Amino acid sequence: MSKTSTSVQTARRVIPIAQAQDDGRLFAAHRKIYPRTVQGAFARWRWAMVFLTQLVFYGLPWLEWGQRQAVLFDLGARRFYVLGLVLYPQDLIYLTGLLVVSALSLFLFTAVAGRLWCGYACPQTVYTEMFMWIEHRIEGNRTARMRLDGEAFSLEKLVKKWFKHVVWLGLALWTGFTFVGYFTPVRELGLAFLQTRMSAWEIFWVLFYGFATYGNAGFMREQVCTYMCPYARFQSAMFDRDTLIVSYDGARGDPRGVRPRGSDARAHGLGDCIDCGLCVQVCPTGIDIRQGLQYQCIGCGLCVDACNTVMDKMALPRGLIRYATQNSMAGRWTRAQVLRRVLRPRVLIYVALLSALTLGLLVSLVVRTPLKVDVVRDRASMARIVEGGQLENVYRLQIMNATERPQRYRIQADGLPGLRVASNASVEVGSAQSKWVVVALQLPYGTSSAGSHAVHFDVGTEDGSAHVSEKATFMVPR
Repeated sequence: MSKTSTSVQTARRVIPIAQAQDDGRLFAAHRKIYPRTVQGAFARWRWAMVFLTQLVFYGLPWLEWGQRQAVLFDLGARRFYVLGLVLYPQDLIYLTGLLVVSALSLFLFTAVAGRLWCGYACPQTVYTEMFMWIEHRIEGNRTARMRLDGEAFSLEKLVKKWFKHVVWLGLALWTGFTFVGYFTPVRELGLAFLQTRMSAWEIFWVLFYGFATYGNAGFMREQVCTYMCPYARFQSAMFDRDTLIVSYDGARGDPRGVRPRGSDARAHGLGDCIDCGLCVQVCPTGIDIRQGLQYQCIGCGLCVDACNTVMDKMALPRGLIRYATQNSMAGRWTRAQVLRRVLRPRVLIYVALLSALTLGLLVSLVVRTPLKVDVVRDRASMARIVEGGQLENVYRLQIMNATERPQRYRIQADGLPGLRVASNASVEVGSAQSKWVVVALQLPYGTSSAGSHAVHFDVGTEDGSAHVSEKATFMVPR
């Protein structure tokens, strides 16, 4: 690195801090970042992920499955519909499994190639990219946006700024509406909106998530990644020297300096980096990757696209900035050597755990019984003697039908000699519905010793397609 370049970069870092001290502040004021647009492989991948994630997010609530919404989390009815599955709160284990699989996937991706989630699929990254695209289309490129913000008040500035914020608010509110559409049937929600009869809670959550999107993606942007996201802080614990990260090849690029196109850099005592600063201008978080890996880096690879474009123009090999590992940079490894180190023990353990958990979760969903039963004792009457010298215990059974068609269930009990179901032993439950049933169990008095005895309720469909056994206790008084 040249002395001039070093001194300029040092000055850029020191001046804001010095100004803050002169003003009596303890921290430097935030400086707005104006990312430059760039074309390249990683930029295309980012936009592909934007389209994919938003196609799923905005489109899934409108997808029908049979006569209902394909994905709906009906909190009021305590039922969750996911394509062909009907889940109840008792199926919370599946949510736990999904969260564990997601966490292990994050660990795996981070160990292999750093912050791929942050750079390509994180909602903060995706919506920031969408909001910045709108800003670019309305206010212009990086230079035009900087000029517009720096100039005095004018009609052009007023129109462009207000139009931008109107479009931002429209997108943000549509995002909030879509999110609420996962918990209230989206078609009913849309009709209620058109008829101005949305509930107060629905209005609140649409506005809450809408303005959260508007604030995070429109104003806070990289500050969320830098200061609010905990992942930026603990990611280093998940890296090792064989993790692929966005890296600047200092041995090849330094010393930096400007020279004529096509000239021999070595003849001028310079490296391949021409110190154009494009890698900094395209960075969404405004860092200089040439200073090494920083926690603000989200691994998006836009600096790689920018540098490759410059290298092409200078007729130099690509890869001055690239995805590489610390070991490969130090040992000047080939791509084949780098890829061989990807399958290291740490990664293999993550893959094995992730595969086993995913397979177990899928098998469990496939073989799960589409019937849930909860047994609650009638606390008002623990045990009583009824007509015919029978000892009776009363229970309340909640029978939950997890299929998409009505089912008739038979209720039986066993566990004690002479135990029988004295109430109606057959009940019909509608499709994806639950029903509370009062069930009385009777036992000839004196046939069992006093105390608490374990019994089982056997509930199953009449056609034998589903069967559940739930444990309960039968009280025999002294």
